Amino acid sequence: MGDRRYSRVLLKISGEAFAENGSGVDVARTRVMAEEIAEVARAGVSIAIVVGGGNIWRGKAHEDAGMDRATADYMGMLATVINALALQNALERLGAPSRVQTAIAMHQIAEPYIRRRAIRHLEKGRIVIFAAGTGNPYFTTDTTAALRAVEVGAQAILKATKVDGIYSADPKKHPTATRLDRLDYMGVLQRGLEVMDSTAMALCMDNNLPIIVFDMSVPGNIRRAVEGEAIGSFVGPS
Repeated sequence: MGDRRYSRVLLKISGEAFAENGSGVDVARTRVMAEEIAEVARAGVSIAIVVGGGNIWRGKAHEDAGMDRATADYMGMLATVINALALQNALERLGAPSRVQTAIAMHQIAEPYIRRRAIRHLEKGRIVIFAAGTGNPYFTTDTTAALRAVEVGAQAILKATKVDGIYSADPKKHPTATRLDRLDYMGVLQRGLEVMDSTAMALCMDNNLPIIVFDMSVPGNIRRAVEGEAIGSFVGPS
């Protein structure tokens, strides 16, 4: 790796990234993600990760069908633990030491989230995977990513997606949508762009925490983002 811009980052991975056809956990896809992450970690970058659970459970859909919102959210948190364990397994098979910390205690399979312990793991070169969201319903994994990034002193959030940045509209529905290479926090909020939810965006804005949105399916993009290459879209102070 060349001279990198960031020495500690938080990588936000959606649940869909674990699935080949939108559901379940695909071992091959998870291994590819782990290889990209391990490459950057071996170069000395501290990496914390927040995973989603949409490939297993989508609370919003069940809430719309009549399920209690808090119950649906708790079930979604458990889904993120499954993805976290799958990613940890893939990383460990590659020789990359990692730890899973959960906001909901489940001592038999993961550590509880303890900020100082998480920072210590990062200092020792371990990859830390945060699961079970914040431990509270009504908060998304976007908010978890912003919160954990601030807590562990990450210098940026790398938001891995299926598209190569932020667009003026959904490029799948609007072929004329244009990519926005750089925005400030208020611009994202005022335009209602679906980068992260408003709670997460406000937390990033309050702490001047930049967000880099990029396509994770392109090999080497995590490394490029860490090195400060102009990939995807950048959200930061005005």
